[in-house]
Amino acid sequence: MDSLQINEQAGKAVLPAPDTRKRGISGSTLKIIAIVTMFIDHVGAALLGRFLMASGYMEAALSQNVADLILWLEENAVLYLSYTAMRMIGRIAFPIFCFLLIEGFQKTHDVKKYALRLGIFALISEIPFDLAFNAQVLEFSYQNVFFTLFLGLVAMIAYDKIWRGRYFSQKAGDLAVKLLLSGAALLICCGLAEALQTDYAAIGVLCITVMYAFRKKKAAQIAAGCVVFAWEVTAPLAFLPIGFYNGQRGLKLKYIFYLFYPLHLLLIYGVCLLLGIAGYAVV
Repeated sequence: MDSLQINEQAGKAVLPAPDTRKRGISGSTLKIIAIVTMFIDHVGAALLGRFLMASGYMEAALSQNVADLILWLEENAVLYLSYTAMRMIGRIAFPIFCFLLIEGFQKTHDVKKYALRLGIFALISEIPFDLAFNAQVLEFSYQNVFFTLFLGLVAMIAYDKIWRGRYFSQKAGDLAVKLLLSGAALLICCGLAEALQTDYAAIGVLCITVMYAFRKKKAAQIAAGCVVFAWEVTAPLAFLPIGFYNGQRGLKLKYIFYLFYPLHLLLIYGVCLLLGIAGYAVV
């Protein structure tokens, strides 16, 4: 009996429980896609990037003799093309993380804990980030992406407080004040991202805010996301899986990204140590 089950004791037909799962891609699947593409990107940047430095890429690139660069490219074509392909694949990760940040902000029960968690892992991840990309324990010219996500979250919190708070009415004068205040909050967050030189810096915070502003209509959010990420050739491809997002959490992977981020950076740096190329900084 494939469609009905017979309760022999009661003598009644019992319909099977309805399938409440929605078609599409869950939040956990999006997170896995982002993590995998990020890992590919970081292997390309931190591992293959060091091989590029070791093989004389900078010398060839800065040479005034074009023939030197052409010769270098001929000798290292596979390495260079592999590096380029992995970096282009990696561009898919950040837009998905931005989208998931927005979803997390809207669904969290405690935004303060959410912000605190991002801030803590930004600090925890800084040493692994600096080792992986700069071959130093601490280096302050370039900070990890958790700082960008944290500042993006702060910008959304400010936007939400200004536009949904009880401080202003819907009068024209108050709307103008809201625009000014939300613009000032965005500028402050973008300015901090630039000052700290976080991964993606001000444009990363801007992308998060724009996607949040269009959050109520998915098609508009995807279109806005494609526009603000158009400066990276392959980044808009991230909105293909985002378009199939079904609004469900999926697997419980709450801390997977938080833990994976610093751990995979340490792993990549460890491989670089074993291969004897850890001393090269990634440019």
